[in-house]
Amino acid sequence: MDARDFGGVIGRHWWDSVPWWPEPPRPPDGAPNIVFVVLDDTGFAQLGCFGSDIETPTLDRLANGGLRFTNFHTTALCSPTRSCVLTGRNHHSCGMGRIADLPAGFPGYDARIPRTIAFLPQMLAPYGYASYAVGKWHLTPEDECNLAATRARWPLSRGFDRFYGFFGGETHQFAPALVHDSHFIDAPATYDDGYHLTADLVDHAITMLRDLRAVDADRPFFLYFATGACHSPHHSPVEWRDRYRGRFDGGWDAWRDATLARQLSTGVLPPGTELSPRPDWVPAWDSLSADEQRVYARYMEAFAAYLSHTDHELDRLFAAVAELGELDDTVVMVLSDNGASSEGGPGGSLNDARIWNAAATTLEEALARIDEIGGPYCHNNYPWGWTVAGNTPFRRWKREVHEGGVCDPLVVHWPSGIHAVGETRRQFTHAIDLVPTVLEIAGIEAPAIVDGFAQRPIEGTSFAYAFEDAGVPERHTTQYFEMFGCRGLYQNGWKAVTYHQIQDAARTFDDDYWELYHVDLDPSECHDLAAAEGARLRAMIDQWWIEAAKHQVLPLDNRPMSSFVLERPHAFASRDRYVYYPDTGLVPEIGAVNVRNRTHVITAEVVVPPDGADGVLLSHGSALGGWTFFVLDGCLHYAHNFGARTIERVDSHEPVPPGAHRLSFRFDKTGEHQGRGSLLIEDRVVGENEITRFTPMRFSLTGGGLKCGESDNLPVVRDYEAPFRFTGELHRVVVDVEGPEYRNPFAEAQHAVQTQ
Repeated sequence: MDARDFGGVIGRHWWDSVPWWPEPPRPPDGAPNIVFVVLDDTGFAQLGCFGSDIETPTLDRLANGGLRFTNFHTTALCSPTRSCVLTGRNHHSCGMGRIADLPAGFPGYDARIPRTIAFLPQMLAPYGYASYAVGKWHLTPEDECNLAATRARWPLSRGFDRFYGFFGGETHQFAPALVHDSHFIDAPATYDDGYHLTADLVDHAITMLRDLRAVDADRPFFLYFATGACHSPHHSPVEWRDRYRGRFDGGWDAWRDATLARQLSTGVLPPGTELSPRPDWVPAWDSLSADEQRVYARYMEAFAAYLSHTDHELDRLFAAVAELGELDDTVVMVLSDNGASSEGGPGGSLNDARIWNAAATTLEEALARIDEIGGPYCHNNYPWGWTVAGNTPFRRWKREVHEGGVCDPLVVHWPSGIHAVGETRRQFTHAIDLVPTVLEIAGIEAPAIVDGFAQRPIEGTSFAYAFEDAGVPERHTTQYFEMFGCRGLYQNGWKAVTYHQIQDAARTFDDDYWELYHVDLDPSECHDLAAAEGARLRAMIDQWWIEAAKHQVLPLDNRPMSSFVLERPHAFASRDRYVYYPDTGLVPEIGAVNVRNRTHVITAEVVVPPDGADGVLLSHGSALGGWTFFVLDGCLHYAHNFGARTIERVDSHEPVPPGAHRLSFRFDKTGEHQGRGSLLIEDRVVGENEITRFTPMRFSLTGGGLKCGESDNLPVVRDYEAPFRFTGELHRVVVDVEGPEYRNPFAEAQHAVQTQ
């Protein structure tokens, strides 16, 4: 301990000294356990307790035993909302004005949450709470998500005692890119073993709680549980997908009508709420061909199965808390980070990575592979007609600040603290309000100093006041919104809002048209009162600028690939030679050698035993896209997988003889994103072929990176099964590249936006 803190007496000897120990941290009497469940890309209307016909019995049971806050709001995007949920401050105040992958060199946008803004577990730790984070993180800048990086912005450095999950905006649900505490790990099983990430996350959350109780029966806990669901890829076990066959054949128009009727009849929305018009860019379901309807319905079946399977696994989590005898004394808050996502485009997607590699899914391919949708070899996402339906009755969607992007479900369950169960609350609430709410009910004041850093004030407002009184006036009366230039302001039941097209340079922000809605009476923003209430609108726009200056929103920028992003310094420099060794961790794509659109040579230094050797030498990506250099049946092979659409190979039929060898693959660029591939033993060519379309942008959006001496859990090709470790002696693999590193800033920004 620091001598300045010592409370005893130090004499010359032990007999004239008095020892002293600080009191161990203890929570206030009655402080509950806290569980946040953060769903991803789940729209206002997609939970059963918010009007959906998708089966979510676990969350419905929590709602029936607790409260539904039906006027709850987020930031419209992933990382920004999560920063609010964990700190109680607005996203720009946290420096998370965009997703963590798109930092810009301004205080509101650098994606580096300062130490002057503590996370909730850092506030709870002095009171004895144990804190665990499980699932999606997405709060660390992308160039710090690797094993060479500082851990300063990893979960354990922001107050969590343990972490198990993934860092990016999304991951493959059958073969995820996992982080355990402060290192990468392989998934504990494969798809063929019956593995699914959601079940794995629940298993680890349960284990963490049981580990705690095995030692300490009384210490309260905070569990931050963030699912991959329902961000794409919409993956679930096949038996769950089969449950929904035919359930969405009626289409999105009929589904919207039926959902609004349920929302009104169950009190989710106030009487008189209207259904916002279907946007012009979304076709009427009846105008689609029979083939389009069949495919689009199947995409939605996969989404519904994903959500229901997640709900099923959450039941196991809450059952485990109940088995500990602690569910009644646990505050559970379940929310989504933003509205339903439109990233599947007008016709849906079999592989989201293709869009940014200029290779969209065709209807013909989707029909041919319809039974694969939702399985491991698709990165599927539904068409945006289902996005609009998922946000019923609101307008627009994720990434925009009309209600479809920012109004989301919130369920609060706390049997020992909430007695007005099964009710709804219409008081305005926001993601920044969760932290002050749980601090209030735990009897904890927000700290003034954390780890020596003076803290910025909490910006949210506790909504515990509304737990027992549906009619109490709301206390969070003003809230700004901004995302990629879309702006809004809520104030005392009114909302001013403007839409600004992302990446649109033709229109200035001053040209934007502001709309005005009395959302207390018109929650679906159907009746624009801008002309009738001009003075009110002007005052609210002026207030938006005041809030923007206060919370670091400026400067406005709707360009995800802006010069601010491109000009920032990189954490590590590119080079002409990269060296990889076996038995090392995953190298994420941003930190791996960039071989795209450039001549390169991959050389493995091996010793082949007398009976031969097989296995992966170097591989990047997964079955959804990438390349692999490997030995199979004693012969050398290379395969390039272009977005799970085409696989081009270079094969040798000459066995690699026993002994020490240099085994190489050489790619000679012959045109843009194409070239000739050659296999070599020493300097002798043993196989050649053309690679007519090399991946231009990203091999994968699900976190798959580069591995030496073994395969990703979902191999680039189906020639072998993971991990397919090389059975000879592999010393190292050297990759030499020629020419400048290929970059496509616009595509990179689109990738980042796509995966938030």
